[in-house]
Amino acid sequence: MFTKISNLIEGKLAGPLEKLSNQRHLRAIRDGIIATLPLIIVSSLLMVVAFSYNQMPADWGITQFIKNNAVAILLPYRMSMYIMTLYAVFGIGYSLAKSYNLDGLSGAILAELTFLLTIVPVSMPDITESISALASKNAELNAFLQGLPSGYVIPAENLGSAGMFIGIISAFIGVEIYRFTQVKGLKISMPAAVPPAVARSFESLTPTVIIILGVSTITMWLGINVHTIVGNLIKPLINATDTLPSTLLIIFLIMFFWSFGIHGDSIVSSLARPIWLILLDQNTAAIAAGKAATHIGVEPFLQWFVHIGGSGATLGLAILFCVKAKSKYGKTLGRTTILPSIFNINEPMIFGAPIVLNPMLLIPFIIIPLICATIAWIATSMHLVNCAVTIAPWTLPGPIGAYLACGGDWRAAVLNIILIIISVIIYYPFFKMYDNELLAEEKSKEAVSA
Repeated sequence: MFTKISNLIEGKLAGPLEKLSNQRHLRAIRDGIIATLPLIIVSSLLMVVAFSYNQMPADWGITQFIKNNAVAILLPYRMSMYIMTLYAVFGIGYSLAKSYNLDGLSGAILAELTFLLTIVPVSMPDITESISALASKNAELNAFLQGLPSGYVIPAENLGSAGMFIGIISAFIGVEIYRFTQVKGLKISMPAAVPPAVARSFESLTPTVIIILGVSTITMWLGINVHTIVGNLIKPLINATDTLPSTLLIIFLIMFFWSFGIHGDSIVSSLARPIWLILLDQNTAAIAAGKAATHIGVEPFLQWFVHIGGSGATLGLAILFCVKAKSKYGKTLGRTTILPSIFNINEPMIFGAPIVLNPMLLIPFIIIPLICATIAWIATSMHLVNCAVTIAPWTLPGPIGAYLACGGDWRAAVLNIILIIISVIIYYPFFKMYDNELLAEEKSKEAVSA
């Protein structure tokens, strides 16, 4: 039965899934968003620092210093993660343009232009004579008015996670218009003697005209708020993703594909990551505003409470092979995989045990992440552990990563350790059967050779 299913997956699904994973637009989304991760990691860690005074004794000098300077500490966050879509669009545009063998920089700039044209600048209202008269009699009001910006301002909220889907669509539109003008020859071609950078600039004139006039007509002159329209369309999808059933389905699909040697994360996570980032950014923004984070189903939740040691929570299995294995192969495998597993690198375990296409280990490989996710979800929903508010570097050992991801919550580290113990307990009977099988094979070979 298992062989038939395996042959079906490899024969019918492996090819289409690989094509889906490498589809140029999905790959561009993946590349563009992944390119923003360093910004998200560093800036969101500043969030942990800015609010660490809540976890520190009040009489410490550093506690009062951080509390007094929390706003200043968060300023880099507001210029990085807070406007992360601005960076993601550039990366998406670059990747998509390169996939068409177009100039990556021109594609990135046109993608950014398309996105920014969807955000309509707002004119600051003029100060009326009556308000000026009041301000002349009130020094505090006068100081406030003097500090107000003048001219036009950009609504910054759509530069962040709220504008992510519009950013993705804008990047696609900008690059596809660029590609269309190149394929159809609707470009200004310069002589060969002209420097390449100058030639590329002239080639981009036609798509630039189309983008500026086309997008501006829709958003600025006709007054169509595309952000509101798309936001209303995807709101049910975002809400549905932040539920335990949806999270369990995502985890199951990742494990299912991995079971047959298909990189489940590259397929499923690429599709889910834009929504995860929106939810995570909303958590981070809530903390920055002095409120509580409420979204559980974010990517760090899976990283630190589900995929502990890598997909399948295989750190528990690596511990068993390292400590309890009796077979020579098992002992060697344990010593080889334990260190990478601690740092969440589990390909040596997945393909070395192997877990792929191994019915004896696939059962716990799929079941354990689902159990861990359920336990962690219940603990978080009961406020026993804080929601994740940051993306900690994925190569950190589990307890440290969980502590940082949940905003310096020591309970998250404890939960991570508990889940590791649970994974060891569930893996044990399956590990025992498999290790005994390996031991019997080794003895049989020794008997034959003797």
